[in-house]
Amino acid sequence: MKKFLLPAIYSTIAILVLSCGPSLKVSNDFDKSVDFKKYKTFALYRADTINPAISELNRGRVIEAIKSEMKKKGFEETTSNPDVLVNAVAIFQDKTSVTANTNYYGYGGVYRPYYWGGVGSSYSYTSYDVNHYKEGSLIIDVIDASTKQLIWQGIGQGEVDGPLKDPDTRIPKGIASIMAGFPPGTGKK
Repeated sequence: MKKFLLPAIYSTIAILVLSCGPSLKVSNDFDKSVDFKKYKTFALYRADTINPAISELNRGRVIEAIKSEMKKKGFEETTSNPDVLVNAVAIFQDKTSVTANTNYYGYGGVYRPYYWGGVGSSYSYTSYDVNHYKEGSLIIDVIDASTKQLIWQGIGQGEVDGPLKDPDTRIPKGIASIMAGFPPGTGKK
């Protein structure tokens, strides 16, 4: 059996996930052969194994937001024999973006026919702006508990760029955005 863990690789999981602004890109996919109406109960898969790199407060916020979304969708939480298991994984990568800006001086020709260096001569220089940042994804998997097969996956991806303001509001909004397409056919498109 494949182990599904709730690890976090970076202590600011909530920053990404959950900055629920225009920079949070959300996507989901699901197994089209599955009848999602048959599922009524859920459990978090190994919630006790969340990586301690995340603050205990933010771990709790993520877990509670996932539970809340599942309950809003009509699922009942149970510890014995759930229909589906819900798993969350955070992945963070260092990224770099480079932007080139070229500035031209000396128009020459008609505009400055007697410009230093002769008719039509000009010079330019290029400056480069390098931006280092972290990009992160929160992946929420829903697994059929009896077959251990992945049946739905939602991903929230964005730039992690600073401390999260108001995590008690923004984390649940980010989780709600990621889980909007679960179960399939009921979310906003």
